[in-house]
Amino acid sequence: MRLPAMSLSSLADPPRACDRAIIAGRIAAHALGPRLAAGADALDREGVFPHDNFPLLHEAGLIAYAAPAPHGKGAGLAACRAVIQAVAQAEPATALVLVMTYLQHRQLSCPGSRWPRDVQDRVLVSAARDGALINALRVEPELGTPARGGLPATVARRDRQGWRLSGHKLYATGIPALRWLAVWARTDEAQPRTGVFLLERRAGQAGLRVVESWNHLGLRASGSHEVIFDDVLLPFEHAVDLRVPEDWAPERASSADREGHAIQQAWMSVLLGTLYDAVARAGRDWLLGFLAGRSPANLGRPLSTLPRVQEQVGEIEALLAANAAMLDLAALRVDAGEPPSAADSGLLKFNVTSRAIEAVERALRLSGNPGLSRGNPLERHYRDVLCGRVHTPQDDTILAAAGQAAFVAHQAARPGA
Repeated sequence: MRLPAMSLSSLADPPRACDRAIIAGRIAAHALGPRLAAGADALDREGVFPHDNFPLLHEAGLIAYAAPAPHGKGAGLAACRAVIQAVAQAEPATALVLVMTYLQHRQLSCPGSRWPRDVQDRVLVSAARDGALINALRVEPELGTPARGGLPATVARRDRQGWRLSGHKLYATGIPALRWLAVWARTDEAQPRTGVFLLERRAGQAGLRVVESWNHLGLRASGSHEVIFDDVLLPFEHAVDLRVPEDWAPERASSADREGHAIQQAWMSVLLGTLYDAVARAGRDWLLGFLAGRSPANLGRPLSTLPRVQEQVGEIEALLAANAAMLDLAALRVDAGEPPSAADSGLLKFNVTSRAIEAVERALRLSGNPGLSRGNPLERHYRDVLCGRVHTPQDDTILAAAGQAAFVAHQAARPGA
């Protein structure tokens, strides 16, 4: 596996992040790459969760890498991007679970976070001490993703002991190993409130059931199963952010909420974009080895010596270079305190994932039948990279928002508008 090059821009984190612990974490992620990559094919083939990978990440200080100090390393987005790139290029399902944990940890430190301080501390301490993982559970069978609107069917009812949670969630990435579940639900009040209910998983917990239904084309080892809640008891303080539905609308957001949302969207787009870009780079690396090692009898020399082949590989390199430039710039902007707008972050995700998919498709065309063989990893990389299209925000939402914003800007720029 060829390790991704570190450009000067990718090393230019703000001074706060450039300490020895941050640099050590990035080096550790690259060092772990070969060990993670060694099991990637079997994990994909069998569709089993990579349990053994997370103790390695914890020992390297990478589970709490993005968690704010004093509990975690407080790594900035550029540093986290370097870690995710190294892990995803080796084993992307592991990287996806790590991305989700990083996003939740960073959300706790965003401006306007409403989580109670003691609850925040418990989540962050458990990550640093135990390597505890966390993810948000939002998608439902009827609702789909809440990003498209609507009230969740998952309901929390308050009694004398706390909140009791009942409902059904899909695509709970990492659920075989998650300690913390941030569940999107509504209350059963006359005027329902919606928001996040935090569940800490415990051995033998009553009312929680995992349905191992994940049998996907790509990222097969991510353990993105279904979770069913049946009257699960939560402490009162674990209703960490409840609002009437209208208050979740962007036009009702406070300045702190808007800033926090922009930061969170940038983190999500950069880290997910990095993951799928890394998958494409793994595909590119396999292709280079294949072309350099294949010498057809009628040619008498490797395919890699043909100008036509070199040109087509150059087209792949151009796609990946554009991705690196966009991702590095966005990460540096966030670390400098100037995050792009949520709409621009969506376009970043669209552009990066589209180029990553195109890069692997070009590799498949260039490699022919061997690229589609289950004995080679390129077909796995293709299945994995296609998952970039279905991660929120999805392409239609991104492009519709961008088009709407373009018309608004055009109208505002007209004389006399």
